[in-house]
Order: sequence, then structure tokens, then C-alpha cells
Amino acid sequence: MNEKDMYTSKDIKGQTQAVPGKESKMDPEPLYDNVDNKGYGRLKGKTAIITGGDSGIGRAVAVAYAKEGCNVAIVYNIADGDANDTKGVIEGYGGRALLIKGDIGDSSFCNEIVDKTIKEYGALDILVNNAAEQHTQKKLEDITDEQLLRTFKTNIFAMFYLTRAALPHLKEGSAIINTSSITAFNGHADLLDYSSTKGAISAFTRSLSANLADKKIRVNQVAPGPIWTPLIPSSIEKENVKHFGKNTPMKRPGQPVELAEAYVFLATDGSSYMSGQTIHINGGMIVNC
Repeated sequence: MNEKDMYTSKDIKGQTQAVPGKESKMDPEPLYDNVDNKGYGRLKGKTAIITGGDSGIGRAVAVAYAKEGCNVAIVYNIADGDANDTKGVIEGYGGRALLIKGDIGDSSFCNEIVDKTIKEYGALDILVNNAAEQHTQKKLEDITDEQLLRTFKTNIFAMFYLTRAALPHLKEGSAIINTSSITAFNGHADLLDYSSTKGAISAFTRSLSANLADKKIRVNQVAPGPIWTPLIPSSIEKENVKHFGKNTPMKRPGQPVELAEAYVFLATDGSSYMSGQTIHINGGMIVNC
């Protein structure tokens, strides 16, 4: 099967969903697993927390980690069906998945996430700060105080809350991996608040990597371009969804599975000399920073 058939066997339809979108209702459904990759035990015996692990990029990462022998705690907000589907896939590969439901914008819930993970698995080695929300607005004046606060709480405040709760349990060799975005570097005219949070995540990643260097805890980030996830039909106008990703040099959106290996790499000893860095996965768009 060639690349075009593998990743774009169906054209993306113009569609919308209520926030937050559900992967099970997308047409076509995103690709989150490479069934030909059975895993190599690269994360055997380790434990990871993955926010937004029920769908999209988070689901792809959770499945890839499980195939590498990692226990996963999947944090999600509303989509019970997506979360249980992901858990089923992981268990089908012989892995272990703990589902934790709630709002990561609440610092007390972030403490609860870590407590439940430690209680279930006895350790924590990897933290993937991935969950995010976005709301398209054509004008700055249309961004309400409520939207602004909500976006910042989910996208960047939660990273502070959860990382703060996790740090007492992380140790030498542990990894923190944040999901930034190409919008942090190139901006986006209709995603002012979202892009601003992603810029904050990039600064957080670089600053935290310096802060934790003496503890030998590595902090890196992945900056995706246009990836076909539930965030898209739930936040972009129907007509724009049909053309999503076609402005890239590869002329298509990326699939979540195409990012998973980067998150695996950043969690393993293969990236032992990397911290404060960004991996750009965006269909060939050049980011000069």
C-alpha cells in the first residue's frame, strides 16, 4: 500500500461537530494505529500519563506506548465512547489502560490524576501534556473573556497544574512531552487565543527543560501542523474542513499515527541528549525558528 492510499484513502468530508468533537463520528475516522508495527519493548515497564488520550494524537500515542510495553493513564473530558474504544484497543494488544475523566483546567483534578496513576501502577515515568481546545474567531473583539480563560486553562494552565503534581514522582531519565503547534511559530489569523497558548507552551517547554536539567528529566515538544483529529470538525467551518491540510507541500492533512513515533522517540533513551527541543511534523512546511 502506498502512502497516499494509506493516509488519504478517503477524502475528508465537509462536516461539523459540537465541541468537543468525537472521533467515532468523523468521516473518515482518523488513522491512529499502524497494525504492522507490533512494538519493540522500548518502554517496557514504564508508566505514562497522556492527556487527551481518548482520541486524535493522544489516542495514537497511547496505543503506540502500550505496544512498546508502557502502562498508560488516559485522561479525557467527555467522550466516554472514544475513551473506552481506546482502552479496548490497548487491551487487545495486551496492554494496560486506566481511564481518568475530568477537566484538566482544574488543578485539584490534576492532583487526582497523578494520585490515581500512582495508586494503579506504582510509578510515573512519562508525562504527555497533549489535550487542547480551540475556537475560531475572525476578530479579536469576538473573543470573550470566558473563551479566553477557558482556552488558556485547558491548553497551558493545565500543563503547569499537572506537571507540578507529577514532578515529585518523576526521576532521573523521566520525560515530559508537550504538544505545541505550528501556530506557535507561524501564527494563525483566526486562532488568536489558541496560537497564543501554543506559544506559551513552547516557552514553557524550553524554560522547564532548563529548570529540570540538573534532575536529568528531559522536556521536549512536538509541534504538529494540520492533523485530522476531532478538534477540526468541532472548531472549523464546514467548507474549510473539506480543504483542511491541502495548503501543505504534501497537499493533505496528517494522520495521528504519523506523529506517534515522535512521542515514542522522545520518551525513550534514544533521545537521551535532547531537551528543550521541538519536533515539527507538518507535511513539509518550513518553520524557521
